[in-house]
Amino acid sequence: MSQFLDARTSQNASYANSIAVPILVINTPQLFGQIGLLTEGAGANPRVQLKGTVSVQLPLALVGITITIVRGTLPTDPLIYSATSTFDLSVLAPQVITFSANDFNPPITPQLTYTAFVSSNLLGTIRVGPENFDGAVYSD
Repeated sequence: MSQFLDARTSQNASYANSIAVPILVINTPQLFGQIGLLTEGAGANPRVQLKGTVSVQLPLALVGITITIVRGTLPTDPLIYSATSTFDLSVLAPQVITFSANDFNPPITPQLTYTAFVSSNLLGTIRVGPENFDGAVYSD
């Protein structure tokens, strides 16, 4: 039977249009969420479940938005999840991107840190909120 160990949330922006953070450098990850999960008492088969939301206002052009999750604090740390959504010219309203990821059998340390990044392949993309990143760790 699974044993719950810890859960955390990084709530950067709670409401739609509550922030206006431009993505100033194309294809460069911007941090939008970070959590530390305590793993004390983890037994066999530890696993981390991660999910979140990021919302962006797009320029009037074909644009790709990439979400990446790493185990650590830097974009170069071990990649846990990556997905790119491409939006076409007809998209005018802010786009809400949700994701769900898992990290099976991570190394057990006193705390695991996970960081969520967003990047765009086009200038003019603006993070508008909501932004949320949360995770929970379990073991057998």
